[in-house]
Amino acid sequence: MSKIDDVIRERSLKPHDCLYHTNRSVKGKSGGDGSIRVLALHEDNIARCEYKCPECFHEGYTEQPWKRPFSVKCEKCGFRISVPKLRDQAKREAKLEK
Repeated sequence: MSKIDDVIRERSLKPHDCLYHTNRSVKGKSGGDGSIRVLALHEDNIARCEYKCPECFHEGYTEQPWKRPFSVKCEKCGFRISVPKLRDQAKREAKLEK
């Protein structure tokens, strides 16, 4: 999973060039661990997304128009991987700990 790193290096991107950039771990319904990394640039409003599916562990890359809330479907199994807002994710994790 290095296509986003390649885009950053090729275009010499700085943080102010990014509309959105995140790297998150995600949980699947079966309890598996996956990850998702999203980079959206101001210049084209396209989200570049690398992911590792928490269900089938397939690693993939996709590009699609940027919009919130953001989600992507796994190419292999069709599992929808979403990127929740950090505040919502923190509330959910705090609730599970109790």
